[in-house]
Amino acid sequence: TAPPSIGVEWFPTPNAGEQCGDGPTSQWATSPNWTTPILIDTDSRAGGCQLAFGIYDPGGALTGMTASYTWAVSSGGDAGQCQNAANGDNQGTFNLPIEPFQTFGSTVLDDTDNRSGYCNLTFTVSGLSGVGLDIQYYPQDDLADASQCRGYLPEGSYYTAYAGAPVTIGLDTDDRGGGCDLSLRIEHFGFGPVQHITKATSAK
Repeated sequence: TAPPSIGVEWFPTPNAGEQCGDGPTSQWATSPNWTTPILIDTDSRAGGCQLAFGIYDPGGALTGMTASYTWAVSSGGDAGQCQNAANGDNQGTFNLPIEPFQTFGSTVLDDTDNRSGYCNLTFTVSGLSGVGLDIQYYPQDDLADASQCRGYLPEGSYYTAYAGAPVTIGLDTDDRGGGCDLSLRIEHFGFGPVQHITKATSAK
């Protein structure tokens, strides 16, 4: 059976400049490989970055699994920083498609800056045991202000979203130095070594 892949789409709005790293990225990483980290560094400059996810399952290895991602403003935060790119809603839960072809789910808009609050990104997996979605989320480098990456773990450590255990990270970049790196992979026990599962926690 062909192994599944996780997809990440990350691209700037037309006026966003360099807030989204090196520019538009559309990538797929076959299990058990990680996606290339995307750099999250939105701030008070105009525009923001658009983000979407998908799972490519050409061999049907993930039949019975469902997944989603939720995009929501933090409590008391300025909701304009966290939008659904299609309709301008301030939050929502979106299907993370699992298909035999490469496709992405709904696009969300990350436009965090010096306004109050930040955006919470939650990954939820259900319906199939033995499969997890691994999430690495860490400060860009030693010069980055790590408080912008809420819920981060040191580089090389990761959370795993699996059935009954969602994972939430907080995107809080602004005019402070540096940004946050985000990388994902599908952990399927049939397509690589079994990895330790780090307990999922919510961003604080």
